[in-house]
Amino acid sequence: MTTIQEEIKETPKTEQQESLTTEEILLLQEMVEAGLSYGLAKSKTHPGMKPYIFMTRSGVEIINLESSIKLLSKAAEFLKSIVSSGKSVLIVGTAPAAKNAVKDVSSRVGTPFVSERWLGGTITNFKVISSRIKHFNKLIADRESGAFGKYTKKERVLLDKKIEKMRLLFEGLSSISDLPGALIVLDPQENEIAIAEAKELGIPVVALANTDINPKKADYIIPGNNRLAKSVEWVLSYLEPFIKKTGVEKKSE
Repeated sequence: MTTIQEEIKETPKTEQQESLTTEEILLLQEMVEAGLSYGLAKSKTHPGMKPYIFMTRSGVEIINLESSIKLLSKAAEFLKSIVSSGKSVLIVGTAPAAKNAVKDVSSRVGTPFVSERWLGGTITNFKVISSRIKHFNKLIADRESGAFGKYTKKERVLLDKKIEKMRLLFEGLSSISDLPGALIVLDPQENEIAIAEAKELGIPVVALANTDINPKKADYIIPGNNRLAKSVEWVLSYLEPFIKKTGVEKKSE
């Protein structure tokens, strides 16, 4: 069976292909291997994504990764400028394919994240959310300092349960002190509320967009498969050096 790599190789070069650098050609190969070229069924394709589709095979859209490479580079440079200005980048990925990668990369680069559930008002009602984050951080600090010793065993159990419940919502936001300068949304369909809140506040959104996404929802789109963990991991790995805060060291393996 002919592979996607072979089909791309056998297809006559376009003007865009001719403009790819050697580095970009190597990236294209990595992206294909990571599964980023696989879109969804043709019946689910959003009209706005048609310019980013290479071909349809067995009813499944194949994403034009040459376009993705250019747009990925553009998004990366934008994110770099946000971090350089001193603002944070908030990574949002709550779908099964994104959760682990979001946590791993965010912990290494020192940027806030949401990997479980976007709490309505996270940024549009930031003042209230900030107070809850501070309360969560205080509970953690009190438990670690031994301040819970003054409570009964039953009260400590209830406090522990409260902390674990709050952890799902606020652990990734525990270091945030101001509104983010940009959002990276890895699963736009699952996090439409996050995108809507960012749009309301004028906060730019970078989105990993599968073929069913309306590209106009984001300021910077990266056409690619966001249903496969390997694909999401590759994109975040590429963006990692661009969103890494100065002075944040990678954790040892």
